Amino acid sequence: MSLNVSALADFNNQIAGELVLKMVYGGSTIEYVTVQDGIKFQEPINLFEVSLYMNNSACVSSASGSATFTQRTIEVCPRTSFDALCLKDLDTKYLGISSLDRGSYNETWALANAYSELLVNQFQKANDQFLWRQVSGSYSTFGGTCAVSGLNRIITGSTSGVIPLSGAAALTSTNALSQMDGMIATSSADVADRSDLTFFMSVTAFRNYVAALRGANNFYFDPSSITNRGGLYEMAYPFQPNIKVVGTVGLQGSNRVVLGPAKQIVVGTDLLSDFSEFQLWYDINTDTLRHRISTKLGVNIAFPEFWVSNDLA
Repeated sequence: MSLNVSALADFNNQIAGELVLKMVYGGSTIEYVTVQDGIKFQEPINLFEVSLYMNNSACVSSASGSATFTQRTIEVCPRTSFDALCLKDLDTKYLGISSLDRGSYNETWALANAYSELLVNQFQKANDQFLWRQVSGSYSTFGGTCAVSGLNRIITGSTSGVIPLSGAAALTSTNALSQMDGMIATSSADVADRSDLTFFMSVTAFRNYVAALRGANNFYFDPSSITNRGGLYEMAYPFQPNIKVVGTVGLQGSNRVVLGPAKQIVVGTDLLSDFSEFQLWYDINTDTLRHRISTKLGVNIAFPEFWVSNDLA
């Protein structure tokens, strides 16, 4: 006897497969910089420097030199993400069986933890893009419209004090080391011994830098020295143990490379925990699972004269 199965659709056991999360980002520029919290709108970055004057007289009776206090303003931009998911939309799909409890009240969702991880992951990526690529007064998908500029607008030759690299070119596997050596040679000797000197560049440029190391001379290239944290790469610059090289998704799509003391980048926010915490709740009034991420974010640098930029777009 033959089996007649023509009335049945072909079977596809969708709930047997693993649900793969699109986790695209792990590291963050904020790991390297100074964070100034408690900012509601604007606050100064208070700076203090001393100019020492050496007199050529053996007997000195007149005071000379100066102690100068200055300020650079840091402004934060409010940034909010909000969404409401109607879990009943899952009832007719495999997700209704695999991720919802029995009953018509869907207050719980088995994928809530995964959803939370993805939200934080995407939030970190958007923060790095904002810190580097935000254009004041222009709308962007990672920042909206606000008066805050990103670091690619701040660390540039148009900012008084920042040193532009002469003859700059986009980093390739053949010129990366010469371009970066030129930036080191151009940088201020006053910060040459700082432990936080850092190259910031795109992930693509970082890969070209690694290719340049490999092609130049293998004896000093240690592949295990590269730290990989999703959208962020880090390694030490050869023969310059106090200089780090960081590739960030915040500069992806840009040829900009900058060098300077990372701790003199000041990121402003209202509350530090806002970078990793958010609200996730079931709203019985609308029968939806909702999330809200709300924070404030801004950035500036303390002393522009200690930064070098290749000024490329």
